[in-house]
Amino acid sequence: MSEIMVVYRKYGGALHWHHRGTLLGEDEHGVWVAAPPGTVARKGDSPPVTWDTAIVMLFPRDGWWTASFHARPHRTDVYVDVTTVPEWREGGGHVAELAEVTMVDLDLDVIRMRDGRLFLDDEDEFAEHQVLLGYPAEVVARAEETAAMLMTAVGSRQGPFGGAHEPWLALADRPS
Repeated sequence: MSEIMVVYRKYGGALHWHHRGTLLGEDEHGVWVAAPPGTVARKGDSPPVTWDTAIVMLFPRDGWWTASFHARPHRTDVYVDVTTVPEWREGGGHVAELAEVTMVDLDLDVIRMRDGRLFLDDEDEFAEHQVLLGYPAEVVARAEETAAMLMTAVGSRQGPFGGAHEPWLALADRPS
């Protein structure tokens, strides 16, 4: 297992959420990355935050989304960001040059809470950024299509949202 950088950006290139993770492996759903308890993350240049519970992230090979599955007792079960297709970059072999997965966060989030509630979040931010950041019409359409597909898939626990994360999350939640 190797350490990587997970880097979300906003449209236009501004740095968004970023943190280290551990590459766990791949399956038919995509690439799985662990963020164990104690992972330090930053949103842009804001002060760092430390996550109390483990998260396992899924980066599909060609989907316009990324997913985070949270360990208990976190109140969120599944958090799916609508994004551009994740892109992988090789590191230079030095500690300072870790391999990286990066994507553009397109604001819309599909969230399933631990109690089963499901909702689409940040529609207002998505509408605002269409104007402010100049999202092209094809990006807007793709983001809206993806959000609708994810609401169905996450809500009915289809594909990777039906428990495929559990063995990967068990690996992420182990003490190091």
